[in-house]
Amino acid sequence: MTITAALVLYSVIWFLTLFVVLPIRARSQADAGEVVPGTPAGAPAEARIGQKAKLTTLVATPLFLVIAAVILSGWITIEDLDWFRRMGPGGGWREVPLAPQGG
Repeated sequence: MTITAALVLYSVIWFLTLFVVLPIRARSQADAGEVVPGTPAGAPAEARIGQKAKLTTLVATPLFLVIAAVILSGWITIEDLDWFRRMGPGGGWREVPLAPQGG
């Protein structure tokens, strides 16, 4: 796995985890009883983004380490995910013979 692939994998895991963490302990302005004029009643009363970012990092980092270890160790390879048998029996993409050229 290249550095770029690792950064992309970590970013995807981090943002997916953030979307799971965001609604945890969320209180809307309607629940708090103080709706700021010009905002929807469902807007958060206290965002606490810093705390949620820390929690996201604490959850996403071990997830990344486990997934990266599985990828780097070869426990699961791309051939294991070839459910439609589009890769040949030798493990590579099937080579389609080229049509003969000329006459």
